[in-house]
Amino acid sequence: MFRKGARRERPARQIRSKRMEIDFMKLLRCVALTLLVAGSIVYAVSFSFAIDKKPEGAGIFREKCSMCHGIDGKGYAAIKTPDFTDPKWQAAHPDKELRNAIENGVPGTAMVSFEGKLSKEQMEDVLKYIRSLGAAKKK
Repeated sequence: MFRKGARRERPARQIRSKRMEIDFMKLLRCVALTLLVAGSIVYAVSFSFAIDKKPEGAGIFREKCSMCHGIDGKGYAAIKTPDFTDPKWQAAHPDKELRNAIENGVPGTAMVSFEGKLSKEQMEDVLKYIRSLGAAKKK
């Protein structure tokens, strides 16, 4: 029937199907490689911007202030912390007062001093973030 070493003929449909399968796999590899390279570039660029960026007030606020003032800055009535999103509260408290409260704390309250714990620049970032909470509610 078949001689040893003789090539078997494949039907044309099988050959076309195999070629299409190989072409499809090549296409998938190209797409995967393209996405991998694009993702790597986006990651590298975003990482380089993150390195240049100074810590922002939102991150510091989340880390140091949110346990008493709430993650959203609305405060907690039970412990009498202010609602930083309230435009009336924002208008009633000048930057100098807030800067002093952050740096030195507020006597007779749970508000502690951040002098020596945060740099002046970080305190300014937190102050700007607190002000942005009031601006968000005005819109």
